[in-house]
Amino acid sequence: MLSNSQTPTLAVESSNFLPAPDAQARVSQFMQQLQDEITQALKALDGVGKFQEDSWQRPEGGGGRSRILRDGAIFEQAGVNFSEVWGSNLPPSILAQRPEAKGHGFYATGTSLVLHPRNPYVPTVHLNYRYFEAGPVWWFGGGADLTPYYPFAEDAAHFHQTLKQACDQHHSEYYPVFKRWCDEYFYLKHRDETRGIGGLFLDYQDGQGSIYRGPDPNGEAADYSNQVGTIAPRTWEELFALVQDCGRALLPAYVPIVKRRHGIEYGDHERNFQLYRRGRYVEFNLVYDRGTIFGLQTNGRTESILMSLPPLVRWEYGYKPEPNTPEAELYETFLKPQDWINWKINQQ
Repeated sequence: MLSNSQTPTLAVESSNFLPAPDAQARVSQFMQQLQDEITQALKALDGVGKFQEDSWQRPEGGGGRSRILRDGAIFEQAGVNFSEVWGSNLPPSILAQRPEAKGHGFYATGTSLVLHPRNPYVPTVHLNYRYFEAGPVWWFGGGADLTPYYPFAEDAAHFHQTLKQACDQHHSEYYPVFKRWCDEYFYLKHRDETRGIGGLFLDYQDGQGSIYRGPDPNGEAADYSNQVGTIAPRTWEELFALVQDCGRALLPAYVPIVKRRHGIEYGDHERNFQLYRRGRYVEFNLVYDRGTIFGLQTNGRTESILMSLPPLVRWEYGYKPEPNTPEAELYETFLKPQDWINWKINQQ
């Protein structure tokens, strides 16, 4: 565990959008608390597996702690990581998006998790919330998304409704933008499909300008955000509160789904389909995922960065689901953006 006295003091230009004086220490403490709360809950939920913790340090500055549960009753593998890193050389992935950070030291901290269940009827879930500073630049980012292998609309609706409730405490337009942003981000261009049923994704939230700060000015998230227009400036404290509530929404969004599905019987057919779909998870994380890219570019701990990859996976050439099957429904409906908040109304 790292001492916050080791973190660098970054010079931030005079602005109405300054972070709190103790921003780094407070966010770091919350990210560790979130890791503690989630691992304790998952250990109790699984009932068999135990988390192994590995603390690590980064030569250039910082470190973290990785917690991995393997071969549990429910989770084949579950990883929950905390990290905080700092240094003088910004990774190219940051400079490409925020060139004004060039020449400054940086500080970044966050908590991330990926849970790979054993039962194909239980979806995989991902969470990552993070905070970044570099000279005059600071922002919050992250989100959570659900990747089912077998489709249950009520599960997708529950997941989205829970995350929406967390967002609505702070701004009524957060969820509509962040949901669309998530659909946009967790998209495999080379497959022309989303990774799952989405959730929330946000980035570059520094309290200024429009809600959407992503790379696609022509996408649905940007279009919706443009219709909303520039909203009132939000303080560092307000954005930190948003991230705390969204982070703590993960357990009530996911645990009830696990309890509903983990006892469903399955056979080789369902297991093979799960392993095949896990291949999409691998493809996304190694090709597109910004957290993976940032971690590798900043010389993070490789084992911790790649803990998101499933323990078992398979690929199959030219796979196509049989018509009128749950597998076909996944492709035809669940891997396309849907309005899960109003799904019951849409079914009528």
